[in-house]
Amino acid sequence: MTDTHKNQEGSVVTEQMLEVKEPKLYKALLHNDDYTSMEFVISILERIFHKSPNDAAQIMLNVHNEGVGIAGVYTKEICETKISVVRQLAKKNEFPLRCSMETV
Repeated sequence: MTDTHKNQEGSVVTEQMLEVKEPKLYKALLHNDDYTSMEFVISILERIFHKSPNDAAQIMLNVHNEGVGIAGVYTKEICETKISVVRQLAKKNEFPLRCSMETV
């Protein structure tokens, strides 16, 4: 018998209970401006946020009428990535579309 086996005799093996926390969630917000076309906002919502055409149109109307619309709710890293892609596409298409995030 090895020394390590002798040291373990009579000991009780217990499982540690680990507390798993859900990650914080963040809202991706699109902000209204006077220059970005409604069609571009809808295309962003469909391509980047994977919204159906009906949902994209409804969110676009919220952005237009309320000044801001929720594009989706994600973990921090995913939300930051989607916002970065939106900003790149808006800049490439010469639109001043603003996209931000806030905690849920």
